[in-house]
Amino acid sequence: MAVTMIALYKEPADREKFEKHYFDTHIPLVKKIPGLQKVEVSRFTGKDAPYYLMATLYFNSKEERKAGLSSPEGQATNADLVNFATPDSVTIAFTEIV
Repeated sequence: MAVTMIALYKEPADREKFEKHYFDTHIPLVKKIPGLQKVEVSRFTGKDAPYYLMATLYFNSKEERKAGLSSPEGQATNADLVNFATPDSVTIAFTEIV
């Protein structure tokens, strides 16, 4: 069964700085995660949106997701988070595609 990891980011203090690091550094790291099938980044719209960005990472199975996120590439991606976001500004969720 296909599964995802979703990262929901709250509005950053500095959008330009956030996006520069996110798209120039973080997403290239994400794309190196073993087993990753696809990554999608969505920007929320509307003044009352609870989040700023959402990244959805697709994997073929829970096992591949777990292995990919535990890999050196997955760990490097996780370690990069503090370079553009505070821990309380991101929510991580895991899903099964139905």
